[in-house]
Amino acid sequence: MGSVNSIREELLAYMNRNQMIHSHFAELAGLNSGTLSRILKGKHPISMAQLAAITAGMKLPEDYFFEDYIEECFSFVVSMRRIRPFIFRSAELERLDCLEQIVNRLLEDLSYASLLFEFAELLYGDNKSQAARILYQGVSEAEKYQHSERLALCQYRIFQIELEEQQDLEERLRAATQFELYVNRLDAADQLDAMKQLMHIYGLVHKWKRVDELAKEMHRIASVQYELEGRRSNTIEERVKRPDRPFYYYILYAYLARSTASEECGDYKRALSFVKLYANGERWVQENDEESRQVIAQFTEWAVANTYLYRLMSGDLDVIHEYADYIAIQEDEIFVAVRYMVQAANVFKLFAAYIPYESSKTEFGEYNQAILQESYAQFLIDLAVYFFNHSKSKEQALHTVMKGLEISIRINSSRNIIVFMSLYEQYRDFADQELQERFKNLSSEVYQPVVFQLLFQRR
Repeated sequence: MGSVNSIREELLAYMNRNQMIHSHFAELAGLNSGTLSRILKGKHPISMAQLAAITAGMKLPEDYFFEDYIEECFSFVVSMRRIRPFIFRSAELERLDCLEQIVNRLLEDLSYASLLFEFAELLYGDNKSQAARILYQGVSEAEKYQHSERLALCQYRIFQIELEEQQDLEERLRAATQFELYVNRLDAADQLDAMKQLMHIYGLVHKWKRVDELAKEMHRIASVQYELEGRRSNTIEERVKRPDRPFYYYILYAYLARSTASEECGDYKRALSFVKLYANGERWVQENDEESRQVIAQFTEWAVANTYLYRLMSGDLDVIHEYADYIAIQEDEIFVAVRYMVQAANVFKLFAAYIPYESSKTEFGEYNQAILQESYAQFLIDLAVYFFNHSKSKEQALHTVMKGLEISIRINSSRNIIVFMSLYEQYRDFADQELQERFKNLSSEVYQPVVFQLLFQRR
């Protein structure tokens, strides 16, 4: 980093090289000649607008002097009139190195933490996530002993940013585990949305007990807030923070999450008991607007589909045709239904002649991408097992294993990686040279030596 006067020194050197007087450069750059003179003498701080004019006048890249400008920001009286535009312009030009330096300098005085938090929120709202993360991390470090809601909100934003960027399931789990320490310090509205995201992550890594616990707490918080909302006067405008969706939505969603957790644990009777709770929203939801009607209709639709599903997985095989007929007109749910039908086929030895051995493009609806890939990988496990049991060609099943292994490696789902590699090892004698080479290439991407040692040990 240059000295306090480095910008001025380079400007004077440029003017001397080009034999320019002050007034000539001032006119060229669009600056007041007197102001430029005071800047060069070190009697006047350089504003961001003046820095941009000087840089353009010297025909240099806009961020050429940014590192030097950090010193300029602190060489006179510290002024947010200079620092604020510098922070936002650094974010726009992705000069994250400059942001880190100026945040660290500012937070030597902890009174700037609240202002930096406001800047971070503006950057986050403007989709400048990387820049916002630097400010959130700085504020978090400054307030790590405060146990404040602002600290919790910083951690929540960092968690949200990591979810936007990260498809690796292990990294997502790490982010969730780190953030969960702060979730109960958030405002109730933020807690509900945060719990929903945490449940997604824990569901992806099959921590269904934790999903059930979070859903139970979500139901408690949402129920309290919904009751409080009903007591508020409709004529008085209160500044009450609200979550992304209405409070009744989270009550219904909590029932759905608990039914899913029960299902994944194989307790279909318990799962059905929760289905009944989110199937009858029209009986207690007080609102009667377009949004409430859509929400209730959606949960009712899921209730119908899941009732068929849980009956099927409980061994009620007579329901299969009704389930298939219902799902045929519910395009967004076809993938989920097919997955569980294949799973049921493996368990109950169903419809061997009706599952095609050709892969086809599937429309998955509006599922979260990470949830979609994890669900698809599990579907391929069930499909591969089905092919191994019913297909005359074991190579068909091995191709399915390879496809699932590719997806699992991409999202770093260690659980699915182990299953696919175990399936391959069990049937590796049926693999041709191409499949063997493909497996060798995929296995080289997995960085789990201990798992490899166990899986590759030949009996």
